[in-house]
Amino acid sequence: MAARVKQSSEQGDRIVFLGSGGARIVVAKQIRASGGIWFCLDRTEFLVDPGPGALVRMTSSRHKLNPTKLGGILLSHRHLDHCGDVNNMIEAMTMGGTEPRGSLFAPADALEGDDPVVLHYLRPFLEQVVTLEEKGTYRLGNVRFSCPVRHHHRGEVYGFRFEVPGLVISYIADTGYFPELADFYQADVVIMNVVRFKPSNLDHLHAPEAEELARRMHPKLAVITHFGMTMIRARPWVVARDMSERTGVNIIAASDGKKVDLSQFRQ
Repeated sequence: MAARVKQSSEQGDRIVFLGSGGARIVVAKQIRASGGIWFCLDRTEFLVDPGPGALVRMTSSRHKLNPTKLGGILLSHRHLDHCGDVNNMIEAMTMGGTEPRGSLFAPADALEGDDPVVLHYLRPFLEQVVTLEEKGTYRLGNVRFSCPVRHHHRGEVYGFRFEVPGLVISYIADTGYFPELADFYQADVVIMNVVRFKPSNLDHLHAPEAEELARRMHPKLAVITHFGMTMIRARPWVVARDMSERTGVNIIAASDGKKVDLSQFRQ
């Protein structure tokens, strides 16, 4: 049985970045918030990667985000900067289990084994818990989405490609670079987690790789986010501006609480 999804009464497709920080030091010190990304697409609202502080960032947001309007929660992977608040968000979404509803989508290693990140007692609060798989396709309310490819990162990691009529949005979660990313995540709007400013041996995208992806995909809009310390020191808004000038692509940097109106990108 398909889970019921509340329809947003507000008009307009939008994204709200509850946080724009990533990596251990930035998250531990909350140099930038780590609350994940709120989506509203075709009147379906959902939350991607609720890291530490997601619930507080949401309830204090000037954008009046209400967790009981969420139709679902998506985890790209089980690392704490992406899932630290998932249990709090399940409780908030379901009013402490008094109104069972909504869906959770997560990789198998976030749900199973000796060290799952989603508490078992909370799972009956949800209408469904779905295990993500490579090349899997799913539906949440009016949104169809897929996990095009398993990422090159520790553990089981997937990004998402969301589709509604006239609009495709991709979210490239944590991964080391590989050229096929550009093909898998082609979209009107592309969100990229860019932890590092310069090349490194870490399994994260750095700024030159994100620039190459933007150049190859040439979306209507690219948003870089999930910054580590080297990106923050480089001033992400300056990095995005310079990338835009070199590629001819509209590239912006996320900031904590930033709202992106998607209506202009929908055909």
